[in-house]
Amino acid sequence: MTAGGGGSAVAGGPALHIPVLGRPAIEFLNVRDGGVYIDGTFGAGGYTRAILAAANCKVIAIDRDQSAIARGADLVEQAKGRLVLAEDRFSNLDAIAREAGYNVVDGVVLDLGVSSMQLDTAGRGFSFRLDGPLDMRMSGEGASAADVVNTASERDLADIIFTLGEERHSRAVARAILKTRAGAPIETTRKLAETVALVVRSRPGDIHPATRTFQALRIFLNDELGELAGALQAAERVLKAGGRLVVVSFHSLEDRIVKAFLADRGESRRGSRHAPEIKRAVPTFRAVTKRPVTADDDETARNPRSRSAKLRAAERTEAPARAGLPPGLLPRLPSLADVLKGR
Repeated sequence: MTAGGGGSAVAGGPALHIPVLGRPAIEFLNVRDGGVYIDGTFGAGGYTRAILAAANCKVIAIDRDQSAIARGADLVEQAKGRLVLAEDRFSNLDAIAREAGYNVVDGVVLDLGVSSMQLDTAGRGFSFRLDGPLDMRMSGEGASAADVVNTASERDLADIIFTLGEERHSRAVARAILKTRAGAPIETTRKLAETVALVVRSRPGDIHPATRTFQALRIFLNDELGELAGALQAAERVLKAGGRLVVVSFHSLEDRIVKAFLADRGESRRGSRHAPEIKRAVPTFRAVTKRPVTADDDETARNPRSRSAKLRAAERTEAPARAGLPPGLLPRLPSLADVLKGR
């Protein structure tokens, strides 16, 4: 996620956006001359510009948003061979690196969630504060949030909103959505926000009543948690020994996954007494941040969205990457295909 604002010249041009926790992220990434780094969430290019400015290195930047890639064309030219842009999902970051000619890299940075540009563009349908089509697709392809809202069963809607939005009124929200859509399809962000506000009350100073519902639908539609888990595994596979992984998350669901994955990969695994021939698996990551790094008062004053940001960093060991994910890492929810069947 990025914040609007000025910045120093980077790779031949001004930084149009300042990434949240940008300075500590670059410091923990340990950028060095001759290194190769992956920015898994290019967005407005804030992290990429900062990495290119920090050393004479190369960056592979990834984004599944076509508009973000298009906006990065000038930066590719300014970087003069030091930047490769790839339109893809960051769960494929190791394959993308190989396609660019690198079997291993020196660092990976992931800035999770939705970008400020996406939130501030009404036509993308991410924000309840701007009226627009109920879209929320990061790639612009496939089913939209309107498809989910107007097709999913009450049970599936309630489960999605409760699990991914942590909305305690999820059942009431789901019932309200079904009642509204029975009259006419919910096709705009305003109509969905107004529907949610009928059953979720807020007091002055509270977050908007629709905040958690919009978050849940966006995460579900774009499989953001599954993508995050895949990206963490891909980073484990592609980072060289001593390489750094830096992840900036914006809500508890993301941070719990990052924390649990790094805790699992930071532990040694032993064979059981039933299978003593299994060798002990050594840690694949060493924690660099013992506790999550958060934004200071100056940054939160400049950008209120940084208040919820948490940064975790870890360093790759020489141990081979492990297969599989820690048990229970991802929440259990129906697939998008099943939800669209309205079962």
